[in-house]
Amino acid sequence: MEQWDTPSVQIDLDVLDRNLRETANAAARAGVKLRPHTKTHKSVWIAKEQLRYGASGITVAKLGEAEVMAEAGIDDILIAFPVIGAPKLERLGKLMEKAKITLSTDDLEVARQWSSFGRSLNREIPLYIDVNTGLNRCGKEPGEETAELVKRISELPHIRVTGLMTHSGHAYGFNNSDAVREIAKQEAESLLMTNRKLEESGISIQEISVGSTPTSKFVADIAGLGVTEMRPGAYVFGDGGQWAMGLIGQEQLAMTIVATVVGRPRPGTIIIDAGSKTLSSDVSKYHPGYGIILGHSGAVIERLSEEHGIVKVADSNTFEIGQQIRIVPNHCCVVTNLQDRLTGVRNGRFEKWLPVDTRGQIR
Repeated sequence: MEQWDTPSVQIDLDVLDRNLRETANAAARAGVKLRPHTKTHKSVWIAKEQLRYGASGITVAKLGEAEVMAEAGIDDILIAFPVIGAPKLERLGKLMEKAKITLSTDDLEVARQWSSFGRSLNREIPLYIDVNTGLNRCGKEPGEETAELVKRISELPHIRVTGLMTHSGHAYGFNNSDAVREIAKQEAESLLMTNRKLEESGISIQEISVGSTPTSKFVADIAGLGVTEMRPGAYVFGDGGQWAMGLIGQEQLAMTIVATVVGRPRPGTIIIDAGSKTLSSDVSKYHPGYGIILGHSGAVIERLSEEHGIVKVADSNTFEIGQQIRIVPNHCCVVTNLQDRLTGVRNGRFEKWLPVDTRGQIR
C-alpha cells in the first residue's frame, strides 16, 4: 500500500469522472440544463470537464472566482451572490468584456446600482432574482412578493431579468429521501408559481433555476414541472454528509483524506496529523465527530486543534504509530478551500495534482 505525505486530500479520478458523467446524464434525460456550482471544487480543470460533459455554463459564489474562470476561457458564468460597491463594479466591467456574466439579487436597491452601472457601460445586465424556498437565507417569498419585486426591477433601464433562482440548502437537514424529494418538488413549484404570476403581468422569464446537490438527485421527479436549470455543486466529490443522508453510496465518494497516526497519549485516544486546517470545523447532525474514518466504525474524531485530530477509539493499542487512516470529510466544499492543491489518484496511485485555482477568492 502506497505511503502518503500526510495529511493528503485525495480525489479518486475514476469516481470523480463517474460522478460528473452520471449527473450530466441525469440532467440531459430530464431535459434540464446543468449549470454546476464550482465553489465545491474551485478547479478550472474540473469545471472544463463539467462543460465537456454538457454543462451549459457554470455557477460561482464570488466575483473573484468568476475572474479566475473567465481568465481560463470559461465564457458563461452565473455569479450567485450580489456584487456590490464601486471596486467590485469596476472589476465586473472588465470581466464582462471576457465572458457572458449573469448576476443575481433579491433587492431593488442592488438592481438600481446595476442599472446605473449598465448605463455607464451602455449595455444590458442579465439578472436572476433569488427566491426563498425554505432555507431562509437570501430571497423574498415566492409568489406575489417576488413577482412584485421582479416587476419593479424589470422597469429599470439596462436591466433584463432572465431567471428565477433558489437554493434549497435546508434539504441537508433531512436524511429521508422522500423528504428531500418533497423539498425538490416544493422548490420547483414555488418558482413556477411565481413565474405564473409574472406571465399574467406580461413578463417572460427564460430560466427557472434550482439549486443544491440533495434536490438534484430528484431531477427526474421535477422534469415535467417546467424547471429549466439546476446548479448542484457537492455532487462532484461527495462527502460524509451526503453519505450519511443516504443520498449517495460509498462508491460515489471521490474525496477522502489520508492522515497518519502520530500519537497514542492515553488509553482510548490516538492523535492524527489532520486538524481543523485540513478537516475543517464542520460537523454533521447524522454522525459524531469531524469526519468518518473508513474501516474503523467505532472511532470518533471528537476534537480538533489546528494541526491535531484527537480520536476516541476502543483500544489505542490496535493502532500503530505511523499507520495511515482514510477519512471521509463531513463537508467537501470547505475542505477544498483549505488546500492549495488536491491529490489526484487512480487505482490508489498518484496521477496528477489538481490545483485549487480559486482558493481564497472571497471577494
